[in-house]
Amino acid sequence: MIKRSRGFYETFDRKDGSRTTTFCAGCGHGIIHKLIAEAMADLGIQDRTVFVSPVGCAAFCYYYFDCGNVAGPHGRASAVATGLSRVLPGKVIIAYQGDGDLGAIGFNNAFQAANRGEKFACFFVNNTIFAMTGGQMAPTTMPGQKTATSPYGRDVAKTGAPLRVCEVFAQLDAPVYVERVSVADTKRIMQARRAVRKALEIQRDGKGYAFVEFLSPCPTNWRMDALKAADYVTQEMERVFPLGCFKDRSSEEPIRPQDIEVADLRAVLGGSDGGVEPQPDPTFRERRFKFSGFGGQGVLSLGLVVAEAAGRAGRYVSWFPSYGPEQRGGAASCSVVMGGQEIGSPAVETPDVLVCMNQPSLERFLPTVVPGGTVLYEASIPAEVRPPQGVTVHAFPAMQIAADLGVPKAANTALLGALVELGLVEIPEEHVLSSLDESFSARPKLVDVNRRVYAAARAWAREKLKR
Repeated sequence: MIKRSRGFYETFDRKDGSRTTTFCAGCGHGIIHKLIAEAMADLGIQDRTVFVSPVGCAAFCYYYFDCGNVAGPHGRASAVATGLSRVLPGKVIIAYQGDGDLGAIGFNNAFQAANRGEKFACFFVNNTIFAMTGGQMAPTTMPGQKTATSPYGRDVAKTGAPLRVCEVFAQLDAPVYVERVSVADTKRIMQARRAVRKALEIQRDGKGYAFVEFLSPCPTNWRMDALKAADYVTQEMERVFPLGCFKDRSSEEPIRPQDIEVADLRAVLGGSDGGVEPQPDPTFRERRFKFSGFGGQGVLSLGLVVAEAAGRAGRYVSWFPSYGPEQRGGAASCSVVMGGQEIGSPAVETPDVLVCMNQPSLERFLPTVVPGGTVLYEASIPAEVRPPQGVTVHAFPAMQIAADLGVPKAANTALLGALVELGLVEIPEEHVLSSLDESFSARPKLVDVNRRVYAAARAWAREKLKR
């Protein structure tokens, strides 16, 4: 009975259309897929494998492989695999990339992962061309080879020589295993089968980085039938990309990370001692804040104080900065999300509360505030504010209040006082004040004056602003 290889889904339910697969006749991807699927099943690692799909002809690997699947952005499969291997220790991670995805836009990610010896297997399919987009020249295109963008053949004097990735990676100290194979005929496929299993055994045993390059035919873009394409691999490609094992340190004891004894993690991270374990509270509606302004105005610090106060109050909270060249006065912003349940994403695209300390930020973020939301901005900004429907806007003289008390840099503290007075933070004031004090722990002389700025801001908002 003919049946699908173990390691594949029994039915490709994620795939649309009537075609069996997304690959052309004679393409090598299907062979390579089968070798990987069989190896996963035979080695008993299928249930702990995460497969990272690339952008390219193999972008839809998650249609086929019956394991964990993640789709990576263009060229970033090795970067995604790095993250997965680090947050999921003990899992088998596979990055599957083509010569456009890895050899071009993603080469630095792949190279740096190999140099660090990240714990994943990288399967690199080399068909000397950008296949998915119509057959353009790739970094691996051979000298004289004709493509859509090199119709007279690759001229090495103009575009350089083809990139030999195995030879480059083999020079690095960290990779455990580097081999180039082919899927052009049965003998070569069996050699490729052994290489795939070797790479996955290395992952199963936690030994380190493994890299396998596959020379693969592309009949459609080479304008050949399947037989001629296979011959082209053996007769032309293998002259430029010789087969063989370039490095194998799998018999050596793997390098283990150095254990670091840390008595108190907070001492390393620099956090405070005031936080408590968050408790689920479905009645507390999630609130999303955006703080924005120029670098040096303290918008990131303001967001940190609010986030710290939420943590001390037992709320789930996240703080997510977005840096411009803030050391030179560029734009800076941060997002704070607080809620009664775990935070799904720290990014804030549509804030409930927007705090702006400069005109560019106000113009940029004002349209994003949700109906029912509130905008608090520095009153000295020379802008005509036209808020979205249902959005409340307050001009607040934070800089003037801070300057009147002799600390013009404390405008962010003044904004904090206004936020609390307007009821936008919804956290007991004791936690807000203790977090404010904590933010000046390295400069205790500033605690009292910032307390005065905070109190003055609350008083001004109480008298002049309506909730």
